[in-house]
Amino acid sequence: MICPYCNAADDKVIDSRASEGGRVIRRRRQCLKCGRRFTTYERAEQTNRLTVVKRDGTRVPFDPERVLAGIAAACGKRPVPEAVKRRIVEEVEEELTRDFDREVASSIIGERVMARLREIDPVAYIRFASEHLRIETIQELKAELDDLASRPRSTPDQQPLFEA
Repeated sequence: MICPYCNAADDKVIDSRASEGGRVIRRRRQCLKCGRRFTTYERAEQTNRLTVVKRDGTRVPFDPERVLAGIAAACGKRPVPEAVKRRIVEEVEEELTRDFDREVASSIIGERVMARLREIDPVAYIRFASEHLRIETIQELKAELDDLASRPRSTPDQQPLFEA
C-alpha cells in the first residue's frame, strides 16, 4: 500500500476488522518511512452483477440507486426514515443475487419492493404500485386499495396468535 502522506510503499498493518456486515475489511496501517497512520478498506469486486430485463426487452445493469430513487419517489413526504429505505434496497439486492444468477425481470424487482412497502407504509405502497402495475383507471386503483385494506398488516415483532 502506498502511504497517502509520503508516497512510500512500505507499511505495516496495525489492526484489521470486518465492517459492513463482513463485506469490507478495514485495516489500520502505519507507514514505516514517515510513521503516520492511515486507514484502508478492502472490498471484493463484484464481477457477476445482475442484469435487469426491462419491460421492452432491453437489458441494463442492476443499479441499487435506481431502486432507491423509486422508493424515495414513492415515499415522498411520508414519515419513512432514510435508513428504512436503504434497508429495503439492501434486502431486495441480497435476495436477487441469491435467487438469480445473471438476469432478473424488472417486474420481479418491483414486486419485491412493493411487498416491503406494503408492510411499512400503505400510501407509499400505493404510489409505488400505481407506477409498477401501470394503474390507469380509478377502478384499478380502487381494486388495489380494497386489496390493501383487506390484508391484515403484519408486525415483525409480534408473536403469532396460534401455533401452526
